[in-house]
Amino acid sequence: MSKPTSKPTSGKDSKEIDAIIGGIGDWRGDTLQHARELLLAADPGVTETIKWRKPSNPAGVPTYECEGIICTLGAFKGKAKITFGRGALLEDPSGVFNASLGGRAMRAIDLGEGDELDDKAFTELVREAVALNRGG
Repeated sequence: MSKPTSKPTSGKDSKEIDAIIGGIGDWRGDTLQHARELLLAADPGVTETIKWRKPSNPAGVPTYECEGIICTLGAFKGKAKITFGRGALLEDPSGVFNASLGGRAMRAIDLGEGDELDDKAFTELVREAVALNRGG
C-alpha cells in the first residue's frame, strides 16, 4: 500500500479514532488506517468524527463526513469494513464495492487479510460521495 499524503489529525474525535484503530492491533487496524489516510487526503473538506456510541460499543464508530456522511470504518471478525451510507447512488466502474450490494442505500467494501484496497478507485468513490453530498 502506498502512503498517501494526509492532513494531520487533531481534536478529540481524531485522537479517539487513533486509539480505536491503534487498539485493533492486527492487519485490520493497518487496513483501516490506510483507508483513513486516503479519506482525509481525498478532499480538504473531509472530517472525521465518532458517532453512534452505545453501551455495546462505547467507543463509537469512526465516521467520515463532508457536508454529510461519506462512510464509516469498522473492524469485524476476519475483515475490515468501509460502509458508504449512500453508496448505491455512486458509480463504481472499478467494482470496489463488494458487500451490501443489494441494498437501496448502502454499499460496503469488505477487506480480508491480504486484500488490498484499490487506492485510486477508492479515492474516486470518496470524491464522488463528497460531490453527491454537496449536491453535485
